[in-house]
Amino acid sequence: MGLPTFKPVADYAVLIEFGTKVDDALNRKVVALDKAIAAARITGVVETVPALVNLLVVFDPLATTHTNVQAAVTTLFPLGPTDDVETTAHSVPVCYDTELSPDLINVAKAVDMSIEAVIAAHMSANLRVSMYGFAPGFAYLSGLPDAIQVPRKPSATRGVQTGRVMIAGPQCLITTVVMPTGWSIIGRTAVQVMQDDPDNPFLFNVGDSVTFERIRREDLPARLQAP
Repeated sequence: MGLPTFKPVADYAVLIEFGTKVDDALNRKVVALDKAIAAARITGVVETVPALVNLLVVFDPLATTHTNVQAAVTTLFPLGPTDDVETTAHSVPVCYDTELSPDLINVAKAVDMSIEAVIAAHMSANLRVSMYGFAPGFAYLSGLPDAIQVPRKPSATRGVQTGRVMIAGPQCLITTVVMPTGWSIIGRTAVQVMQDDPDNPFLFNVGDSVTFERIRREDLPARLQAP
């Protein structure tokens, strides 16, 4: 694969695109480039925002230009092996009790599996944090097994609380704010993705791996045990 495409955004950013279709291999390249740019300390670059198949490089227009940023990034290619990028593995405890997982039964029916089989499939997945988006702390976890992939529900459920483990298509996420959603809620966790740390505001970094482990309802904080 050659160089990605570079597109100027306003007067302060460059969008670097590896492709147009969601693809795990392309996302790994995004993560590798994100880390390479951070290590290169390119003059004027103030922030990078990785997404599924592209990377936004934000710069100070008083310090550099689109052309200079593109030239500096181009020197980083070819990227090293994407599997060598340093990441962190996270294990997230989840309670799958059906009283706390309002869509688990319907998911099992939709994929023609038992509830226990759906839970086992979810826990078997080694998911990747492919991007943050939509709302603060919303880490999109890609790589859900085909067997339990279901589309978004026809209508959204309002007032979904934080700490809900949800799935839609090939992705999973943990809610961080109260919100309406059409994703299917299959579990509950006390893990907080948003951290009270200005230097590390999120528990996960893009590219990290996430697995889920089952816990009992009584292992949750009391405030999360009620339906």
